[in-house]
Amino acid sequence: MRARSTRLAGIALAAGLGLASLAACGSSDNTSTTPGSTGDAAAGGKKIALLLPESKTTRYETFDKPLFEAAVKAACADCTIIYSNADQNAAKQQQQAESALTQGADVLVLDPVDGAAAASVVASAKGSSIPVVAYDRFIEGADYYVSFDNATVGKIQATTLVDLLKAGGKTSGDLVMINGSPTDPNAADFKSGAHSVLDGSGFKIAAEYDTPDWSPDKAQQWMEGQISAVKGNLVGVYAANDGTAGGAIAALKGGGVTPLPPVTGQDSELAAIQRILLGDQAMTIYKPIEPEAEAAAKAALALANGQTPEKTTDFKGVPSTILDPIAVVKDNIKDTVVKDGIYKVSDICTGEVAAACTEAGIS
Repeated sequence: MRARSTRLAGIALAAGLGLASLAACGSSDNTSTTPGSTGDAAAGGKKIALLLPESKTTRYETFDKPLFEAAVKAACADCTIIYSNADQNAAKQQQQAESALTQGADVLVLDPVDGAAAASVVASAKGSSIPVVAYDRFIEGADYYVSFDNATVGKIQATTLVDLLKAGGKTSGDLVMINGSPTDPNAADFKSGAHSVLDGSGFKIAAEYDTPDWSPDKAQQWMEGQISAVKGNLVGVYAANDGTAGGAIAALKGGGVTPLPPVTGQDSELAAIQRILLGDQAMTIYKPIEPEAEAAAKAALALANGQTPEKTTDFKGVPSTILDPIAVVKDNIKDTVVKDGIYKVSDICTGEVAAACTEAGIS
């Protein structure tokens, strides 16, 4: 019921953010400063800079970028998108932000590599009277913030893990925690949310790691180093996202851990959905990116036109739209990522996953 009710809330919010109410301003589908299809900034459109943090997590290039561009373009065909990806390099992102300002950006939509370092981007933008939308990760001093309830993400991950363990008859044993990047403010929220559940769960956190750059390879290497110490009593793995989950699972398999303990995740990457169906990963978090991208586009266009964006709440004093995350397990894959069109059945049910799809009623 939790997954279904949160999903309906997300759909309702997405409807409330309908693009019809966006200011009369839109975007190009280009990934540079090329103007939109019917004009350019000088002809009345605005320049919207979208600055994303990295490409190791597949969501940014696959979903966030095209959905944001589509949302802007739907509202303003003569706006221009200035797009950059920082490849997990905070200094590079700073340069990209400065370049966007030099190119005449009317607003920055920034998903920071490093939340603390991004404060200097906000200061530079404000020095030029350019507003900043903090996208997905909070930035002090931003004019607007769009994200999910990140502490709740950690709580849902941890609660699902504990519930699965108890359903399997386990009430004690060792857990390991593979957290996100220490420079990502969201990772700190995921971590604190997870600890709020795990610390009083009866299970012991035997080892914990903050994964630099959210690197699956580094998560795998760290997990490989822990196996000899925890193998005999390991009952579960808290992994903050699907990339670190994949690294942990590879390490566990390589270390001869059988059966695999439940492993959490986040982002509903295709590989994670397939691992869930195969029984290698226990769950992931689905964060409907379309309403997030639409909310960011709506806020960016309002700010670019000197208007006040609508908000659902204030977060740390910043007007915000905060959305609800959804837990995805084998039983609700069809009702979440498939139903919402994130993946086609034909994308998921390939090779050895086909039989698992049939068993799960996905066809």
